[in-house]
Formats: sequence, C-alpha cells, structure tokens
Amino acid sequence: MESILKAIKKKKIPINPAVVISNKPNAKGLQIAKKLGIQTEVIDSSKYKGKRQQFDKDVISVLKKYKVTPTNGLVCLAGFMRIISPSFIKQYKNKILNIHPALLPAFPGLDAQKQAVEFGAKFSGCTVHFVDEGVDTGPIILQEIVKVNSKDTEKTLSRKIIVKEHEIYPKAVELFAKKKLVIKGRKVKILN
Repeated sequence: MESILKAIKKKKIPINPAVVISNKPNAKGLQIAKKLGIQTEVIDSSKYKGKRQQFDKDVISVLKKYKVTPTNGLVCLAGFMRIISPSFIKQYKNKILNIHPALLPAFPGLDAQKQAVEFGAKFSGCTVHFVDEGVDTGPIILQEIVKVNSKDTEKTLSRKIIVKEHEIYPKAVELFAKKKLVIKGRKVKILN
C-alpha cells in the first residue's frame, strides 16, 4: 500500500486515492495513509464473526461513501487476509487487484513463502492479479521472480519477495489507471 501511495504522490500513477480501509484497528497502514494525507476507515472484522456478507456490504458502503464505484474505481488489496464474498467480487468485477507472495498458480493461499521453502522450489516471487471468486486464481497481470537459495527460510524469502512486490504492485496499478490492461478469458494483455 505504501509503495502505491508514494508512486501516486510522485505523479507516477494518474489516480486519486480515496480511502484506505483496514479490518484491523491498529494496522500500520492506517498511520502510513494518514501521514500521506489519505482518508482512513476501520471496519473491524473481529466484530463480524460468521457474517462475511455483512462485512463486505459495510466495506462496499464505505467505498461508495468515498465515490469508489464499480464504474470509476479500483480496489487494491494489500495485507488483507480475508476472502471476499462473491457478491462483492461481482459488483467490482475486474476492479479489484491483489498481490500474492508467490508465482501463481503455485502456492496459493496462506504461507506461500513457507510453502515454497518446504517444497524445495528453486524460484518463487510475487504476482499481481485480478481478484475472482477463487483463492488467488484471478487473471495474472504481472509477476516477478526471486531465486530461492538452499539456506533461505520463510523469513529470508519473504524479505526478498517484498522488495519485488513494492516494484510490481505500483506498476500494475499504473497500467490499470492508464487503461492498458485488457482481460481475455484467463489472460491479461498489456497494451503499449
């Protein structure tokens, strides 16, 4: 999130960030957003036990309050470790981006870096993709490769991957903002 907001502030991405929403009241991203002059909202997911649909409705309500609509908006997930309901995804179809710390379709879901180390992968990396109704299964926009060394741990691999995440997520948002992404089936074509 921070790398995207900083790229926007430097005028590298032609969009206006409307709001940063967190499901955790003490998320570090809230302070970063405030420091960068971005509005913040908290929708505490711990108060929605078993009410995923209601949580998502409340998120959509906040998005609309800030005029982030399915026709003119983009939702970027960063550190958001919840599965979004199908109704949210349908409403914002092809308007939700996510970053994942693996080369999808390998190692989807939680603990991707740990999965890569335990599997003995020689390469890992990160993927920016559109969010669909599956877990980390949406059309892939950008990927970046990271070599996995025999001495890598989940922690050391995570540190290498996050550097690449900070590079490609802002690039993907920029491509979206400049209308350079075309989705055809499962594939994303990047226009010149």
